Parts: sequence; C-alpha cells; structure tokens
Amino acid sequence: MDVLSSVIRSVRVGRAEACSIKGSGAWGWQYPPQVGSGFHMVLHGSAWLITADSQPLELKPGDVVLAPFGATHGLSHAPSSLRDLPPAVMSEDLLDPDSFDVELLCGAYWLEHGHVHPYLQSLPEVLRVSPDYDRDPRLRTLADLLGADVSDAGPGTDATRPALLEVMLTHVLRQWLEQNGPTGWPQVTDPAIDAVVREIHAGPDRPWSVQTLSETAGMSRTAFVERFRSQLGQPPMAYVTSWRLTYGAQLLKETEVPLAAIARRVGYSTEFAFGTSFRRRYGISPGRFRLAQSGASPAGGL
Repeated sequence: MDVLSSVIRSVRVGRAEACSIKGSGAWGWQYPPQVGSGFHMVLHGSAWLITADSQPLELKPGDVVLAPFGATHGLSHAPSSLRDLPPAVMSEDLLDPDSFDVELLCGAYWLEHGHVHPYLQSLPEVLRVSPDYDRDPRLRTLADLLGADVSDAGPGTDATRPALLEVMLTHVLRQWLEQNGPTGWPQVTDPAIDAVVREIHAGPDRPWSVQTLSETAGMSRTAFVERFRSQLGQPPMAYVTSWRLTYGAQLLKETEVPLAAIARRVGYSTEFAFGTSFRRRYGISPGRFRLAQSGASPAGGL
C-alpha cells in the first residue's frame, strides 16, 4: 500500500497556507498546537529548533522542520526555553526585508474539521529533515517555486499554493522515510492485508463487511481481524469508514458533485447516512464543510 499517498490525500482536505518569514538580531517564536501538518524550511542563515522535551537543535540552511500533526514547538536565533518565546504570527512583515539574518519558508495544511492521519500521529511530534540536495535537488526546486508563489501571488494562487504544498510535504516525508527506514513509519508488510487495503481504496463504494474483506484476504474472519489490526492499528471496518469519509471530504472540497452522488460514490446508501457519519467524524455537516474551505487562517501561524 502507498501509505504516503493516503496521508497526502487526508491532509489535502485542509486549508493550505504558506509564507516567508525573515528575522534579524534576537528573535524567536513559539508555534502553538494546531490540527494539521506543516513545515519550516531554513532558506538562509541558521536557527534553533526549540521543543518542550528535548535539547535545542541547531538548524542549517536547507534543513526542514516538520510538525506532522501540529504539535507545539519554537524557532529562535539561539538556544532558548519554549515558554520564553512569544507566540508566532503568520506574517511576512516582521522586519525590513532588506536586512535579515535568517529567512524561513513556512507552509501548512490546516484541518479545521476532522483528524490528522493516524500515520502522521505515529511520527515524532516535531522532527528535523536534512535533505541531500546534491543527490536529489527537487525539494530545493519546489521551495523556490513555493517561495516565488508566496512573494508574488497572482491569479491562480488558490490552485498553485495547495499543489506546491502537497508536493513539498510529499518530498519532505520521503526524505524522512529514506533517512529513518521502517522504524520511522508504519508499514503494511503483510501481502494479504496490503491487497485488502488496496481494494478498499480502489472501491470505497463496495458493500464491504468483515466477511467480504476476510474472503478478499483469503483467510478466516478471526485471523484476518487480528492481522489487520496488528498492521493498521484499528479494526477493518473502522479503516473502511475512515477512508470513505476521507475520500468524501476530498470530493467535497475539490469537486461540485452533489452530496447524494458523493454519498453513493463513497459507499453510503443515502445522503442522510453519509451526513450522519460525516458529522460524527468532522463535527460539521458535509454542506457546511464544503462552504468552510475558504475560511480565514487560524491565529498563531504554523
């Protein structure tokens, strides 16, 4: 199973935000907890990553800080305490752009409704990625494109920014996987379970049950449920529901397909049944969720 693609689909339903931040002299910001996934890339200068439970970590140009599920963290010009840093704001006007010691490119997908993908929640709260740009310069190219999009926003920005953020997050997570291997990411190593998950993703509208899923895997119900839970961390039908709603939220955001048609496409017999399940997970009706996607940025930044 392509877990990374599943993760990116899940954050895609959030609102994309990005900005360039510059600082000089003594500076530092604390980023409060948010529901979503975001990153900071050091473009110029150096910085220190500040967390509540670890020693400050020095960041060099090209380093990326990733907050997979929006945990509290800070950035500063020097080692510091997290509680001593002032709250960050999503702003590019922190000082004269002609005079700065450090420049950061920041981006995030905010999830006002719903939950961060469980695989992202399994990663460290805040992590550093030091890409090998000589071997793979694509992340630097993406950063240049996103930086240009941020500094010179024009027609089409609502389309280009989410796309660039999506690819940026994908490449940062790829780098993390390459550097940390299976220990840094949950893996579906069981071929039978992998095949079942692929079928679930390919056909969320199919009338899945534990029985049909176990038959797809070619094993008994009891053995299938135990192996699925050990691989995915949740029961089979809970995973089916999660994927149906994730896909439904994606369709609500990216298309104008009627709610009744979306309900059928993701495996619900009626619009009412889909709406009930959707509200249980996202805390909002499908119609309101669709309208809310163009809301304002939450306070506090990344």
